[in-house]
Amino acid sequence: MDIRTLSAAQSYASARPATQADPAHDSAGQMLRGAAQDFAATLAHGEQLSQAAMTGQADPHALVQALAQTELAVETAITVRNKVVEAYQEILRMPV
Repeated sequence: MDIRTLSAAQSYASARPATQADPAHDSAGQMLRGAAQDFAATLAHGEQLSQAAMTGQADPHALVQALAQTELAVETAITVRNKVVEAYQEILRMPV
């Protein structure tokens, strides 16, 4: 038996199958959960600062910054939603 064949067989046997989950990386569900929690936290922070600004207890600069972050988070969520809907519609148009 050739040494290259033996080495290739050993490498193949030790390789991780592509279908197995890699424990070093988060699963897609965990990533989505984290993104949703970050989004909710950003919205809650903006709302709290808005309420504090109405009573005069918040810095106007901090309020503007929080509202800009909230606006960016909402625009990002809308863009992701639109891409998901486009992908779904594209799948529906595929011939079976």
